[in-house]
Formats: sequence, C-alpha cells, structure tokens
Amino acid sequence: MLLVTGGAGFIGSHVVEAAVARGERVRVLDALRPEVHGGARPALPDGVELVRGSVTDASEVRAALDGVSAVCHQAAKVGLGVDFADAPDYAETNVTGTAVLLAAMTAAGVDRLVLASSMVVYGEGRYRDGDRIVLPPPRAVGDLERGVFDPLGADGRPLEPVLVGEEETLDPRNVYADTKLAQEHLASSWTRATGGHAAMLRYHNVFGPRMPRDTPYAGVASIFRSALERGEAPRVFEDGGQRRDFVHVRDVARANLAALDGLAALPSGAARAYNVGSGTPRTVLEFATALADAFGGPAPVVTGEYRLGDVRHITASSARIAEELGWRATEPFDDAVREFATAPLRAAAPRD
Repeated sequence: MLLVTGGAGFIGSHVVEAAVARGERVRVLDALRPEVHGGARPALPDGVELVRGSVTDASEVRAALDGVSAVCHQAAKVGLGVDFADAPDYAETNVTGTAVLLAAMTAAGVDRLVLASSMVVYGEGRYRDGDRIVLPPPRAVGDLERGVFDPLGADGRPLEPVLVGEEETLDPRNVYADTKLAQEHLASSWTRATGGHAAMLRYHNVFGPRMPRDTPYAGVASIFRSALERGEAPRVFEDGGQRRDFVHVRDVARANLAALDGLAALPSGAARAYNVGSGTPRTVLEFATALADAFGGPAPVVTGEYRLGDVRHITASSARIAEELGWRATEPFDDAVREFATAPLRAAAPRD
C-alpha cells in the first residue's frame, strides 16, 4: 500500500489519482487544514482510505503507516507566507512533520520515500557573468526600490540566468525555502541511518485544477486565476520579467510515480534529487497574459511591487529525471493554460 501524506491537497490529490489509475492501493493522511480546504471534505477516488491527521502527530502517523510499503510525502505548508510570523508554523509542519514521519517509517520498516521538495532550495539560481557562472547575493532593497530587479554583474549590467542542475550549491532565501531544504537534509540523514531509499522532487511552479483560491499561501498561478474570477486584472510584481518554469500538476503526479518506481534502482542508503519542470522557462508576465487571454478577462497589470525573499529568476534543468527515470513533461502549455482558466479551484479559505 502507498501512503500519500497531504493526499487531499492540490498536488497530493493528483498523485493519488495517478496511483489509483495504475492499480495502486492508496491511503491518504491529511490534516485538512482550513486555509487549504476551506472546510470542504475532499473527493477522493473510490477505494482510497482517508485518515484525518497531522504529520506532526506521531500516533496518527504510526497508525497511517500500518501495512504501507512506500510513502509519497506531499504534506507541507507552502508559499512565501504573509510575514515572518508564519515561521513557527512552517517549521512545525514542514520540518518537525517530516522528522516525525521518518521516525515512524523507521519503526514500521518502511524504506521507500518520495519527498515533495521545491526549486526554492536553489535561491536565486545561477547566472552567467561573462565567462563565469556566478551565484549572486540577495537583491538589495535599494535596487528593488529603484526598479532594478535583475542581479547585476561587476560591469553593472544584468546577469544572464542559466539552467540549474541538481548538484549546484543550494541557497534558500526565505523561510519556506529553508524548511524545504531541511526536509531534504532529514531525508538524506534517514537514508544513511536506515539504509532506506529516497527521491527528492524539486518541483517548479506547479499549476492546474484544484489549486486553492483566495489565499496568500497559493502559488502565483492560483493568485492570478483568483483575481480573474473576481473580475480583476492579475497583478504582476516587479516588471513581470521574472523567469519561472510552469509545470502542470498531472505531469508532477507522473513524476512522483516515476520516482517511486525508480527507488528500487537506488543503492541502499541513497537519497537522489530530481528537478521537475516543463523544460521551457517563461516569464511571470507571459504566464499571466496567457491565462488572462484564455479566461477572457482583463490584461495583467504590472505593478512594480516586490516581496523580500522572492528571487528574480529560477529555472532548472530536468535532464536528470529524463535520463534516469524516463520522465518528461507532456502536457502542452497552451492546452494546460486553457484548461486551468476554467477548471474548478478549491473552495475559498475562511477569512478572519
């Protein structure tokens, strides 16, 4: 049996559907947090057992692991958050929750893990400065205030972003990113200590049906779609030139199954990281424009606003997962955006 933590959530529910479609027996462990689910009971495929519980509760996790042979760990608090006051919740859910899960897996003899990580562990990514590849420091507030959004080279010109491979230095630059890297470190420590096997999937900007709407913790795609649904123009921060890789959630679900299958090929005690992206970088403004056109709503507004902790460009190479696990994104971007423009989103989270 496969346990999917967070399996009632946006990405997790698609992992569950993909696993059931290929004949897996699946159990879901999900806390059903109101800011994610809005109080609605999730609809899961027939035969899927739903256990309402938190990955931070050792007794609930132990019960959910009964009869399980592998875990897809999707449960996490996501997004940049509202402010630093969110830090304890991020650390409790993402870091402590992962530690509790891994300890319970050890006790239960479960030795296969697929971990939902994120491209945010790379921080600002990598850039070309002449004939050198460099890792720029965090962007200065003064530059951002003046509308200078791109990291600059020694000559004062914008650096050229390049694709990042899994072996590059990791450089998280906000609390969420810190916790995702901590999850990876915990998974690696667990494999070394127990001889287990772990695949760590560094998701790019995932979008698709069932994203939560009207919440500051959702991804930018959901924020844009929520604005359009309210009849408002999507608000694009900075100058809209931020480069990202928008990958469809069904492709991400297939990547989880490919990683699950690939665990058997890993040596005992190995943890392997894989970037999971479409392979085609796009700017945030390009995505917002495509979505607004597909929705038939107002064109995006470029605001010049910024958020501390955001990075300018981060796009990574997904060559490793293609070569080692045979996975490639297959959902056509234009079709996926048209689907997303009208697909149901999760119920709005209650507001204070």
